[in-house]
Amino acid sequence: MKTRDHSRLVAELSETYAQHAPKCASLNERAKRHLLDGGSHAMRLTQPFPPRMTSARGAWITDEDDNSVLDFWQGHFANILGHNPEVVTSALARAFEDGFGLQTGFEDRLQVEAAEVLCRQTGNDRVRFTTSGTLSTMYSIILSLAFTGRDAVMKAGAGWHGGHPWGLKGVSFQEGPDAGFHFVEGRGLPSAVTDEVLITDYNDPDRLRDDFAQHGDQLACFIVEPFIGAGGCMPATTEYLQAARELTEQHGAVLIFDEVIAGFRFRAGDLGNLYGIQPDLATFGKAIGGGMPVAALAGREQIMKLIGREGGSKVRFSGGTYSGHPASMLAAKTFMEYLVAHENEIYPRLEDLGERARSIAETAFAEQGIYVRSTGGARDEWPGGSLSLLTFPHQEAKEVRSPDDVRNPEICDVELGEKVLQLALLVSDVYTMHGLGAVSTAHTEEDLDFLAEAYKRVARLFKKHL
Repeated sequence: MKTRDHSRLVAELSETYAQHAPKCASLNERAKRHLLDGGSHAMRLTQPFPPRMTSARGAWITDEDDNSVLDFWQGHFANILGHNPEVVTSALARAFEDGFGLQTGFEDRLQVEAAEVLCRQTGNDRVRFTTSGTLSTMYSIILSLAFTGRDAVMKAGAGWHGGHPWGLKGVSFQEGPDAGFHFVEGRGLPSAVTDEVLITDYNDPDRLRDDFAQHGDQLACFIVEPFIGAGGCMPATTEYLQAARELTEQHGAVLIFDEVIAGFRFRAGDLGNLYGIQPDLATFGKAIGGGMPVAALAGREQIMKLIGREGGSKVRFSGGTYSGHPASMLAAKTFMEYLVAHENEIYPRLEDLGERARSIAETAFAEQGIYVRSTGGARDEWPGGSLSLLTFPHQEAKEVRSPDDVRNPEICDVELGEKVLQLALLVSDVYTMHGLGAVSTAHTEEDLDFLAEAYKRVARLFKKHL
């Protein structure tokens, strides 16, 4: 399938957006004088320039040009209740007013209480908090290497486990004779580490069995997302995760569930619970922090104790200056307790909103004769959820069930579904990631109507250019 040329459409949309948000455009030029590419996180740096927000509340942000933008990025998929939910902001405001909340360098009660909630809701024995998902997954792998005495690490292609040497292989799909997800993502990474990272296929239990038959006795761990994010916003099958559990036990490897995205997103706890599978280690982030920088590594006591004095402090995981930050722990405790108390209201609503958002997107393009498929919806044993990616398959009726389906330009028009669609929607004051993104409980009926009109405008525009 020949790749379509969208350069003319992108140029037109870029010019329209520059006229729509001139202050954001000007601030972007100023930002690039000192900030690389104008910012500090690559995914936020939308081309030709990102919206620069001045306030955020619920489902909406306001940018420097006073445009109100309906947001489906929602804090890197962290904001289940929308931006700045009062349940968290009011607790933080009271704490700051009472002289509590900034960095002290001391321990406090909140970290204990947050740990109790997390362990109780996820079935883990011990936890150590840190400040980013990258750190939590990195330490989970280091801990696995120490526990097993092995060096090899297995992950699924397209899985994003953070910006560390074990994580920066097999993330992006690369074309060519050896097309796929087995490449190192950039320079500067030690080959002694990346050569030990083995890539398997997501949701392919037969391939997983073959890989374990060949490499299982050398593996320290298999790290996998029960709901893969960047690889396509799709859940693992029960058969796949059951095979992962059985194979890691058989070969003496550590099973790590990366739940930085999934944890507390689909229930008030870990997603592994819905599959009836308890991993050896699990990582959490995003939703557990309630909008503050909180991440965690949790797991079985036998493995986790290698970090602490009881296990001889064999693994150096001191945490970092801002680990257990008072305001962050207050936000985490408050937010997780709220999700637990309101679980029966929050998660069914998120499922319903997610399904309706997917239907809105698919219907808008179908009315213009453009075939699209969304991920994250109900299928097989999966009830559907609040995260979605929108794809433009080249062949009508093509199912998208794996990262290869989503990220391979031979199968889907990847540029149209990512870069072009995001910019086209932004011109209509809707911000999406991967063509759609995340709904929150703050999204309303009126917001979905606004989304529908935006998709209809974009679909009509695409019809003229395709």
